[in-house]
Amino acid sequence: MQPKIMMKKKSISASKASLVLFLCQMISALDVPLDSKLLEELSQPPTITQQSPKDYIVDPRENIVIQCEAKGKPPPSFSWTRNGTHFDIDKDAQVTMKPNSGTLVINIMNGGKAEAYEGVYQCTARNERGAAISNNIVIRPSRSPLWTKEKLEPNQVREGDSLVLHCRPPVGLPPPIIFWMDNAFQRLPQSERVSQGLNGDLYFSNVQPEDTREDYICYARFNHTQTIQQKQPISVKVFSMDSLNDTIAANLSDTDIYGARPVTERQPVLLTPTGSTSTKVELRGNVLLLECIAAGLPTPVIRWIKEGGELPANRTFFENFKKTLKIIDVSEADSGNYKCIARNTLGSAHHVISVTVKAAPYWITAPRNLVLSPGEDGTLICRANGNPKPSISWLANGVPIAIAPEDPSRKVDGDTIIFSQVQERSSAVYQCNASNEYGYLLANAFVNVLAEPPRILTPANKLYQVIADSPALLDCAYFGSPKPEIEWFKGVKGSILRGSEYIFHDNGTLEIPVAQKDSTGAYTCVARNKLGKIQNEVQLEIKDPTVIIKQPEYKVIQRYGQVSFECIIKHDSTLLPTVIWLKDNDELPDDERFLVGKDNLTIMNVTDKDDGTYTCIVNTTLDSVSASAVLTVVAAPPTPAIIYARPNPPFDLELTGQLERSVELSWIPGDENNSPITNFVIEYEDGLHEPGVWHYQTEVPGTQTTVQLKLSPYVNYSFRVIAVNEIGRSQPSEPSEQYLTKSANPDENPSNVQGIGSEPDNLVITWESLKGFQSNGPGLQYKVSWRQKDVDDEWTSVIVANVSKYIVSGTPTFVPYEIKVQALNDLGYAPEPSEVIGHSGEDLPMVAPGNVQVHVINSTLAKVHWDPVPLKTVRGHLQGYKVYYWKVQSLSRRSRRHVEKKILTFRGNKTFGMLPGLEPYSTYKLNVRVANGKGEGPASPDKVFRTPEGVPSSPSFLKITNPTLDSLTLEWGSPTHPNGVLTSYILKFQPINNTHELGPLVEIRIPANESSLILKNLNYSTRYKFYFNAQTSVGSGNQITEEAVTIMDEAGILHPAVGAGKGYSETLFATSPVMHTVRPTFYKVQPLYPRIRNVTTAAAETYANISWEYEGPDHAHFYVEYGVAGSKEDWKKEIVNGSRSFFVLKGLTPGTAYKVRVGAEGLSGFRSSEDVFETGPAMASRQVDIATQGWFIGLMCAVALLILILLIVCFIRRNKGGKYPVKEKEDAHADPEIQPMKEDDGTFGEYSDAEDHKPLKKGSRTPSDRTVKKEDSDDSLVDYGEGVNGQFNEDGSFIGQYSGKKEKEPAEGNESSEAPSPVNAMNSFV
Repeated sequence: MQPKIMMKKKSISASKASLVLFLCQMISALDVPLDSKLLEELSQPPTITQQSPKDYIVDPRENIVIQCEAKGKPPPSFSWTRNGTHFDIDKDAQVTMKPNSGTLVINIMNGGKAEAYEGVYQCTARNERGAAISNNIVIRPSRSPLWTKEKLEPNQVREGDSLVLHCRPPVGLPPPIIFWMDNAFQRLPQSERVSQGLNGDLYFSNVQPEDTREDYICYARFNHTQTIQQKQPISVKVFSMDSLNDTIAANLSDTDIYGARPVTERQPVLLTPTGSTSTKVELRGNVLLLECIAAGLPTPVIRWIKEGGELPANRTFFENFKKTLKIIDVSEADSGNYKCIARNTLGSAHHVISVTVKAAPYWITAPRNLVLSPGEDGTLICRANGNPKPSISWLANGVPIAIAPEDPSRKVDGDTIIFSQVQERSSAVYQCNASNEYGYLLANAFVNVLAEPPRILTPANKLYQVIADSPALLDCAYFGSPKPEIEWFKGVKGSILRGSEYIFHDNGTLEIPVAQKDSTGAYTCVARNKLGKIQNEVQLEIKDPTVIIKQPEYKVIQRYGQVSFECIIKHDSTLLPTVIWLKDNDELPDDERFLVGKDNLTIMNVTDKDDGTYTCIVNTTLDSVSASAVLTVVAAPPTPAIIYARPNPPFDLELTGQLERSVELSWIPGDENNSPITNFVIEYEDGLHEPGVWHYQTEVPGTQTTVQLKLSPYVNYSFRVIAVNEIGRSQPSEPSEQYLTKSANPDENPSNVQGIGSEPDNLVITWESLKGFQSNGPGLQYKVSWRQKDVDDEWTSVIVANVSKYIVSGTPTFVPYEIKVQALNDLGYAPEPSEVIGHSGEDLPMVAPGNVQVHVINSTLAKVHWDPVPLKTVRGHLQGYKVYYWKVQSLSRRSRRHVEKKILTFRGNKTFGMLPGLEPYSTYKLNVRVANGKGEGPASPDKVFRTPEGVPSSPSFLKITNPTLDSLTLEWGSPTHPNGVLTSYILKFQPINNTHELGPLVEIRIPANESSLILKNLNYSTRYKFYFNAQTSVGSGNQITEEAVTIMDEAGILHPAVGAGKGYSETLFATSPVMHTVRPTFYKVQPLYPRIRNVTTAAAETYANISWEYEGPDHAHFYVEYGVAGSKEDWKKEIVNGSRSFFVLKGLTPGTAYKVRVGAEGLSGFRSSEDVFETGPAMASRQVDIATQGWFIGLMCAVALLILILLIVCFIRRNKGGKYPVKEKEDAHADPEIQPMKEDDGTFGEYSDAEDHKPLKKGSRTPSDRTVKKEDSDDSLVDYGEGVNGQFNEDGSFIGQYSGKKEKEPAEGNESSEAPSPVNAMNSFV
């Protein structure tokens, strides 16, 4: 570490800084200026100025150079330790030290071995005033070992499966950089499907035939030694299913193989990291890299979230196709759980990485050099932080302070050394070491005790030249011990300078903010301390500013003509100006047609390329001004035309009637250039606060040439005027003379005053500071006042600097306060401010809600009640109540392995809410917590409840195997979600002949414990369609369908099994054979060709456009089914009006993945394959109270008027005995089977336990999308919460989740003239 002597200073502008020689920072009573002569004369302890890094990895083929440079007076001597003991370089011929330096050079290139010099080195620089030490420098030679030989077997993998090619590079120092290439040294392409992991392995989410190759080669590059190691090539062969599919296609009809897939799709599985959770520790300030790579088909997409928080903005990056999460410059706030989610159309997988951020020590306050005079006091402070908290230890001249020579002026107090009444023998170099298990910090800081009379380092009679009305900075660089006092005088016998027109800097510089002509003269600087006095005189000259009195003007010139731009200047007679001309901000073309004169620029024989902007720049040694004009080149007109141009700028600006808050400005307009001036724009410049920046003041009509301007206090005004006509704006006029207004009290107080606690025991008061000249004078400050509301307390006030925040500590938790903030400056206070109400910090709620009760409404819905907590125990702003609920056990034979807690949030002081989306026939637990702005309170005791049985899902698969002349074998899997105790299976089947006619339907009830069945006595060479579903005591579940064909004769080909299962399986023996003799009567069914394909989606935030292509009979009636991707909830159904091939889904949740498919009414099982889309993220919007909008109030009035007129008409017609059309239609279509909602328990009659399986009647008034309108329920949908799992809309979309969506029953006998298509039946499994 290189300590620096820092000096405190006031902030000055960049223009002033160029004139300052010694404006530095200061931390103590004394500072040693960087003056070479002074430094040669003063004694100074050593300071380390350069050293090698702590962890120094060297090239073993080159000489080792360990740097150690230091300065001091007298020059320091150097010594080294190695591994904690003295390193005698004189005894090692390979080691030398550079002259006048501590840098070691170890000669490796002439016989030395780098391994022999591994170790820990430390340098000491010492002189008579103390000893400074370097960091511990660990020397290690880099290593690039060869690859371990291994036998690599060829990788043979099936198409669609995942694959990992391991690299396992040799362990080097530093670790190598890994990359994959082929034999031609070309990098292997990577994508979302194929990518390299952080460990160097190559991951395939799913392999494709094009991945077959024999030259997958992993390379390791070792940068220090500039070497690359190569692993043996890895061979990969991908087996495709195409050849097998070709064989199958040759033996089956088109119908049999329609929609078959050569590759099995799979839901995501994480390849790395493994398991469901893992941990990672990273150090503060480093880069955090988290990785998730998943297998699956289609290729999964990776998404990252931080549980309970947001990913840090501006520091988060995604790499490797979003498989790697990168957070730079991590801090302790980045600790937490990070979840990666891999998702494709079949499902998702996730992994949670628990990140802990530790910290090596880092400085809060590093010790700084201290220069004192004899008898003075001082302190060295060493404060560091880290995780864990670092320990602090002190050394004196490189020796632990506990065993260092005693110094009576020194006292160690933890992280501080206190010096009292120091003497010259107290000079020393102190080292502070802050260390924890992750590293250490070492800082040198010297204490130098000097006794020196004052010295002035600024040259005598130095001349300063400044342009009038600009700031002047006069230097008086000084040194002395004790620190001298500085005074300034004007002239040799003048009085001491004081007052607001001067600024005195701590380094001795005198600043005159606005230098005027009368500021010219000699200024004397006097420095004195108890050892002496010295003075120095400097000269100040004020120069007139350079002005362009005749600026170049806008010109329109005909082609091949001649044009001249004038640039006449006025300048101080003692300054020599230089004039430069530019074209379009670049040098003039090197063309003899351009003639530059003393006051003008002439262009001969003008051409089109001369068109542009020409600028005249005038420079002197003290200032620079410029002016521009545009040249437009036109073709020669056949007849002379009037030239319209922008007006010339006004001139001769004059200020009169100067008052404290107003002034009158007058001017003379320039030439109108054939277009009347419409208005004048007045701008002003504040030379005191924002020199060079012009602001809009006002504007007046073009007929007016004077204006009364309102002014603000403490502003150095200049004004300029711009004329405007229809062509454009003129150039600004020359600035008026400056006018400095007097200072005054502030006119206004800060705005947006707020009081919000950040901790339970504080109150953070914030406000928006006054801008610019709103201060009305120098010394802007704020008086912050507060007192507890509704308590007889006095106001507590504090005056703070020009900041925008103040923290009140030690406040009670969540208590209202009255707050006010008042501005003040050196002249007084602003008007009395208004009071605002704030609150001290919140704390977590103290108690849990009580009397939690659960009422189960049906198998998927429950209602929870609780008693509210006392408001005084909330200890903050009540945000609402959160209900945590989770499934404990499934009462059916399938148990849930992973317990996922769900959260619903109910805003405000609610005492009940609905729990949707429960699984039937399961045991649940829940608890309730109250939440405020700080967080959540304790949980109520867990409440256990059970959901009743429901109907099962469809059987997991149905396979038909072993076709013979007269029999088929059926095998099936139990439902994935039994939702209760299975009572039986129902099998229905019927034959289909070659003309697509259906035979009679046969129904068989099968015990629930069976899993296969042999159907005998069937007709040979006949196609059969099967319908299969499971039952519980509640009713039947959804059915699945399948088709199969008996063979023509015993020599026929054995057909492969078809169904929802994967691949082929062996023949299973029947457990309960059934014999049937069928004498079919056939009925005509639809042909097999209809299909829906190319379903596409275009999603926005809350809606999606769905379109598709249809091939089949005309006049088909379509419907769209959709649901949340990966969800177990039933599909929602929307009916498409007419035979359109597009539909808009509305009311979607932003940022959510949905699945969608399209079907046709009347065709059993006829629908498209699934498509998956994701809505856009929710965009923040400004909430507007619609009830206060004028357009809304007017619209409501119009609607009310129309309703009133309609009621009057209906009343008149009713009195006449007539019926209006709506009544006639109701009478004509009355439906006795309308199912009203039950009003006693708030449930929907259609979904009660007794009628849960009855389909909606044709005449039912339930909407076609199978939802129940809001007015049909006495339960508000607000009860369903706002949590992660509670995203429900008020438009009825929530209720639609619980409507029963069942496949239509198959046709029996002659009840239907339509039959489901076997092609579509196969498509339903796609």
